[in-house]
Amino acid sequence: MGYWRDPLDDQRINRTGLLSALGRDDNSGLPPDRPPSAPAPVAASPLLRILLFCSGILSTALGVLGIFLPLLPTVPLLLLAAACFARSSPRCYTWLLDHPRLGPMVNDYLDGNGIPLRAKVWAILLLWTSISLSTLLLAPILPVKLTFFVVAIGVTLYLLRLPTRNEG
Repeated sequence: MGYWRDPLDDQRINRTGLLSALGRDDNSGLPPDRPPSAPAPVAASPLLRILLFCSGILSTALGVLGIFLPLLPTVPLLLLAAACFARSSPRCYTWLLDHPRLGPMVNDYLDGNGIPLRAKVWAILLLWTSISLSTLLLAPILPVKLTFFVVAIGVTLYLLRLPTRNEG
């Protein structure tokens, strides 16, 4: 699965881009023997660590609910949880990536393997259904309606750009 173990902190680190997912594209602050895609170090501020940890727990819980509820996006919530745990709790980060059911969803994305075509189609279909219903039923003014559609277009383009994994 392409992981590197740091002998100093024994923390699992994905080689293919968690750093950029956390918004860090440089190598600053990383030891020279650590790969460039290593996640950012654990947050120094205790308050920030607590907030990130709570966000990771909430994202994980919502991601698990998303397995059963079609309108909750499972993989993005689990990716958010992984990013939060990478900065707050190496133990929870490792647990999430090693989990037999949740781990493969996160690992496939982080390893650049893409997402299945069926998942792309469902995600786009549900996105446009929920945006359309929200626009018709909830959005009271035109700027809000336009914002919904701009966001939907952006998410659709992002999903279409992701690599598609062969399911065979």
